[in-house]
Amino acid sequence: MIKHVLFFGALISACTVSAAEVIKVGIIGLDTSHSVEFTKLLNADTVEPQYAGCRIVAAYPQGSRDIASSTNRVPGYIEKVKPFGVEIVDSIDTLLKKVDVVLLESNDGRVHLEQALPVFKAGKRVFIDKPIAGSLPHVLALFEASKRYNVPMFSCSSLRYTPKTQALRNGQHGAIVGVDAYSPCALEATHPDLFWYGIHGVETLFTLMGTGCESVVRVSSPGTDLAIGTWREGRIGTFRGNRESRNGYGATVFLAKGLQRVDDFKGYGPMLAEIVTFFKTGVAPVKPEETIELFTFMKAADESKRRGGVPVRLDEVLAKAKAEAAKIPLE
Repeated sequence: MIKHVLFFGALISACTVSAAEVIKVGIIGLDTSHSVEFTKLLNADTVEPQYAGCRIVAAYPQGSRDIASSTNRVPGYIEKVKPFGVEIVDSIDTLLKKVDVVLLESNDGRVHLEQALPVFKAGKRVFIDKPIAGSLPHVLALFEASKRYNVPMFSCSSLRYTPKTQALRNGQHGAIVGVDAYSPCALEATHPDLFWYGIHGVETLFTLMGTGCESVVRVSSPGTDLAIGTWREGRIGTFRGNRESRNGYGATVFLAKGLQRVDDFKGYGPMLAEIVTFFKTGVAPVKPEETIELFTFMKAADESKRRGGVPVRLDEVLAKAKAEAAKIPLE
């Protein structure tokens, strides 16, 4: 009898450990296709090894309140995630009681701070999808809140994790002396010009060039933006945003010897694998300084356009944003 009791107790313990190994993931915002694609990968009948250990169990659907291209998607995306066992809840507070970590997927960067604050206060690790915020002061406020509540977070575009981009960043082809990056650059009136979709190409640029950009000049036409950055070592990196053509995503990377082309974006899988690792370890794969600098670059590019295309220093723009961020309540 004692043996049977001991065996049963061991079995319960083993089951408890096994259940605890599955990290329960919650989604905030069902107004982007990313939410659906992440659900398909994490909740598949047979989960690929790089996604194992995380499962989406609940979602709070509201993302943007007033961007029609976002709000119109919500009813359809709710129906797409339900068959994967995702419970739809009516508030972020309810969501946080059911999950261990959060994918903040709202398509509208303006709502990210208000949606992230209760997540930080609840002590849940969070990935914030692009754009991390709708303004540079809010970018800074999010990182300050993460620090204040001691909760890890990170944000990036999926373009950061194409295999070629990562190989070049890791030095497999030698020193990078310059980059010409490009991506679609649709505009959204509620966000700074490059934040909404140009972020993809700018993320490629900074993934390859790294930090250290000092100034930026922006040249604009009705269908194209060109932002030219000068790094402290004298290196030049550019971002070309295309609003009318369909040239896709990529970059030409100039090396100490030769050049390489990056054109291998194949979807969200590689980024999701990084998110899963982050949820398990709490170690953010992208440093706050890099994310802050690339958003400062985009804001400085806007300022250059406003001033008629003159060079604008990033430190000037960042100083002003820090003063504004200091006034944002984080309670």
